[in-house]
Amino acid sequence: MHEHGSAVAALQALPDIARKAGLENYAACSVDRVCAEIKAGAQARARLIFFGHDDYPKALMTIPNPPPVLWVTGNSQTLLRPMIAIVGARNASSLGTRMARYLAKGLGELGYVTVSGLARGVDTAAHIGALKTGTVAVMAGGVDVLYPAENAKLGDELNNQGARVSEQPMGLTPKARHFPSRNRLISGLCSAVIIVEAATKSGSLITARDALDQGRDVLAVPGHPFDARAAGCNMLLRDGAVLVRNIDDVVQALTVAENKPACVKSVTQITQNLSPNIPPEAIRQPQRSLRQTANLHQEILEKLNHSPIAEDQLVRDVGGSVSTLSPALVDLELEGRIKRQAGGLLSLA
Repeated sequence: MHEHGSAVAALQALPDIARKAGLENYAACSVDRVCAEIKAGAQARARLIFFGHDDYPKALMTIPNPPPVLWVTGNSQTLLRPMIAIVGARNASSLGTRMARYLAKGLGELGYVTVSGLARGVDTAAHIGALKTGTVAVMAGGVDVLYPAENAKLGDELNNQGARVSEQPMGLTPKARHFPSRNRLISGLCSAVIIVEAATKSGSLITARDALDQGRDVLAVPGHPFDARAAGCNMLLRDGAVLVRNIDDVVQALTVAENKPACVKSVTQITQNLSPNIPPEAIRQPQRSLRQTANLHQEILEKLNHSPIAEDQLVRDVGGSVSTLSPALVDLELEGRIKRQAGGLLSLA
């Protein structure tokens, strides 16, 4: 549009530009298809925001390849507030999901919006922690396609205090190739990205690399060396990422002196009332079947790592009862897959 003067002139020039690039028989999107997508957006109560407009996220304008158009549902004004991304493993441990929720809740109290990808595990926990203060979900598919389906309710809830965003057309079901492109938007919206549990080859590390390319700060929560879910975070820390143990570590890493939001409070005032041991009832993994012993064992193993946690905390995390979990814990202990430590603590063997 800058080159040709108007949208109409730019669209008319596209076939010739494509031909010079070696692509024959190129045609711009038809008017009928445009109208169909705009109608689908209206039905989903979504709106378009355009690059350069006042409601387009300023941080996103600074990345190398910002989307010219974004579909948004919910409160688009959330996109104009200071944002920090929290991403991590889909098969997150109990400690990982609790840490993500703790960080999101604490940063929300300090005036920041939490950005994540609405995936299972860490993403889900981060959105839940920030529901009351503001959170943005960046979608890999259409903004009207809630994926995974189990997060459909959460996706609707976050629109009340936040927004869902996508650069993809309405109705698009996400494929594997869409997620790396989505990840650059997660980091691009934010001043910093916090990684909570990530394997050495994971989408979270793609987000971290995008953040570095975009000049954003990369922060990571350390994990036990024997836990594969912590390998990516530990690798980032080895290579210079900022260590995150609590909210103070995040705030100290950010350069916010000139653009602190008016609602930012004293870090000491907030963190005195926060604890990483937040009851994680809302983070339970849905659609699990406790009738299948193998599935229950797997659920328990996924919630544990080599850092011990209390047995009653594990019961709350898994979402079962003591009478249901106790036999399974005995089985896993006899098999040598978990170990019991003093004080009623459990960990992976």
